[in-house]
Amino acid sequence: MHSVKKINEDLYWVGVNDRKISLFENVYPVERGMSYNSYLLLDEKTALFDTVDSVASLQFLENVEFVLGDRELDYLIVNHMEPDHCANIGAIVAKYPQVKIVGNIKTFVMMSQFFDFDIDSRKVVVKEGDTLNTGKHTLTFVMAPMVHWPEAMVTYDTVDKVLFSADAFGSFGAMSGNIFADECDFENKWIDDARRYYTNIVGKYGVQVTNLLKKASALEISKICPLHGPVWRKNLGYIIDKYTKWASYTPEEKGVLIVYGSVHGHTENAAEILAGLLGDRGVADIEVLNASTNHYSKIISESFKRSHIVFACATYNMSLFPPIQSALHELAEHNLQNRSFAFIENGTWTPASAKLMSEILEKLKNNKIIEPKVTVKSALNADSYAALEKLADAIADDIKA
Repeated sequence: MHSVKKINEDLYWVGVNDRKISLFENVYPVERGMSYNSYLLLDEKTALFDTVDSVASLQFLENVEFVLGDRELDYLIVNHMEPDHCANIGAIVAKYPQVKIVGNIKTFVMMSQFFDFDIDSRKVVVKEGDTLNTGKHTLTFVMAPMVHWPEAMVTYDTVDKVLFSADAFGSFGAMSGNIFADECDFENKWIDDARRYYTNIVGKYGVQVTNLLKKASALEISKICPLHGPVWRKNLGYIIDKYTKWASYTPEEKGVLIVYGSVHGHTENAAEILAGLLGDRGVADIEVLNASTNHYSKIISESFKRSHIVFACATYNMSLFPPIQSALHELAEHNLQNRSFAFIENGTWTPASAKLMSEILEKLKNNKIIEPKVTVKSALNADSYAALEKLADAIADDIKA
């Protein structure tokens, strides 16, 4: 049986929710599952926008068949060739052999690597600004390279003002009955997953996302239809503002994230004490994360959210405690900028983690280090506690400034 949703008079969501998945891309924990969105336009010519992951093929094909009824599928528009969206291209071609496939040059290069059906006889190659008329609707294609693959593009319906945004404006999480952001309390129930999705999947490519946002700003948009997560039809400025901040590496909040890696609890104690000292100094937004029990994707997400980040790390095998080392390398890979960092190190005989942490982060742009670097030798004492107080003063003053 079908599970479709009507978006406009002649536009339908034919996607699928996956509640069995535990790791998206076999990396990112998704406790609330994932949605794979696909959209079907019924006009004089019919057009399907992307497909879904292979785990959801049966339901997806039933959805498409139900909406089409006895009609043929004329066009399959491929905005993104990643397998969670393109896996069913072959199945669509087998079921609707007359379908034309719309994509850009890079789309078809990748398609030939994934599939072995006759692509050339079906392909319709488009470039920036090209249009496709389906009858009442005219679709315009906008290239979005590296958001987040080089072939990515978005499609804009000039009649209904709908932006099919590919991986932009997406989110982790399966949807529960309601597919519109205004129906599902996005600000309270979805924003953390949306931020974690953006910062980890697309976050490295802030310049490219900014370029896409500039192109989108020239369009009159009534709805945003992403490939993951809810559809936007109201208060579009909210999510666009979030994306503008994330893409420009601008903190959402003046707050402090404290991430610690502790072997026997002494470094954890220093992190907890610093959090308390910051609270005493009027810092309202403080988040403390244990790097050993929080996936690095959450650390990256919370780092994009806040202006100040403190790493507290035990020296381990003359290097960094592995969960902190992993988180720092991932943070560097995701190109975080415009932040203030501070460090707490611990070591029983040769504390070295502050220097090592600084070396990983120094490649990032427009960041600064707040002094003092706090050194704990085994356990806190009067001197290291006093250093924590000085660091709390410096962070609180920097936030107020």
